Amino acid sequence: MKLKLKFILLLMIACCFSKANAQYNKALADSLGADEYGMKMYYFVILKTGKAEVKDDATMKILFRGHMDNIIRLSNEGKLIVAGPLEENPNKYRGIFIFKANSKEEVEEYLKADPAISTGIFESEIYNWYGSAALPAYLPFHQQIEMKKH
Repeated sequence: MKLKLKFILLLMIACCFSKANAQYNKALADSLGADEYGMKMYYFVILKTGKAEVKDDATMKILFRGHMDNIIRLSNEGKLIVAGPLEENPNKYRGIFIFKANSKEEVEEYLKADPAISTGIFESEIYNWYGSAALPAYLPFHQQIEMKKH
């Protein structure tokens, strides 16, 4: 009886420390590359004001059109998960990207294809970032609420 009581007590303690999720969907987690916490590694990029100065408005317009085209292409290819500008700030941060990639070098290649970065209008800083593996799942919803395309 004493052994049975110890076993039940041990089982109760184990249950207290184990927090299984009743809503867990293994197939979905696997399809998104999630770890046991539903997370995965991404690359977080901060765009900052670069050293290049472009005075010609027509040239600047072409460079920013290329910037947007690169964002759209990478997003459509499933490589760029999040992109957006930042409000004016003292750090001269201009925007962020979150990439799904295999290496920092891969992200650097994506950034080189952006004319606003390759000409020096923007500079970039790349960081490893641990976030929800479900992050890419919002993209189809965004397409449904986007009234105007860039």
